[in-house]
Amino acid sequence: MPKVAVVGAGLIGRSWAVVFARSGFDVRLTDIHVAALDAAPGHIAEALRQLEAHGLVADIPAILARIRTRPTLAEAVDGVDLVQENGPETVEAKRALFAELDALCEPDTILASSTSAIVASLFTEDLAGRARCLVGHPVNPPHLVPVVELCGAPWTDPAVVERARALYEAAGQAPVTVNREVEGFVLNRLQGALLSEAFRLVADGVVSPADLDKTVAEGLGLRWSFLGPFATIDLNAPGGVADYATRYGGFYGRLAADPAPASVWSPESTARIVAAWDGGPDTAPPAERSRRRDARLSALMAHKRAQS
Repeated sequence: MPKVAVVGAGLIGRSWAVVFARSGFDVRLTDIHVAALDAAPGHIAEALRQLEAHGLVADIPAILARIRTRPTLAEAVDGVDLVQENGPETVEAKRALFAELDALCEPDTILASSTSAIVASLFTEDLAGRARCLVGHPVNPPHLVPVVELCGAPWTDPAVVERARALYEAAGQAPVTVNREVEGFVLNRLQGALLSEAFRLVADGVVSPADLDKTVAEGLGLRWSFLGPFATIDLNAPGGVADYATRYGGFYGRLAADPAPASVWSPESTARIVAAWDGGPDTAPPAERSRRRDARLSALMAHKRAQS
């Protein structure tokens, strides 16, 4: 089975370790912070127990045995097929880390970054092995939300993207290929469009934040959990996508001509959002809310896998 190095034992790195190990991969997990590395196996075991409760994994000891912590980067990346980097979200940090990875790894090792928005060309241009570098952007947490966006730099070898896609598919993820670099890739640009309009609607007093969340969770989100936006509108008009655009294009065109301005993300606008949110309807600590979220995502994943 493939060998993977997961660099960074924080929230995303631990989740990636679960993704690869439950699919039979040999995983080496490393972090420069000793405390984070030491705590990782306990967090991973807890995530696996939650998956087991929904019938999504079996034989937790065998999965844990496939994850080995390594104190140094050199030990972690020795002989691996893929490196999944989860370092700080800055160009400078990624440039330094990828330079080290490029020097340490074998020439055919794929180097993938979990960055949420930084395109690969900003931190791989000067590398001798830049053709094997790309972004493999997950969604938090990747062991429960399987999509991963693959986006190379202009110099990334297309064969590397295809090899990476095959590895992520073998790991049970849902890879999508982003054909050219755009900041934020696809998912965060879609999310950003919705969030900007959400901020505008709440800051302008059109709707409360709790009711806006309900609109998505009990409305758009129900369909979007198994249908994308194009598949959704294809069923929302008798003649499909073209008919939908004819019927509703006027409204959406007017909306596109008046997008939410950048000022919706200003401190003043954010303060209005925070005041209206008032801590949210769920007053449990963040760790408990995350646990509940993951439990419901596990149940949803189990349901989706049970469907044809």
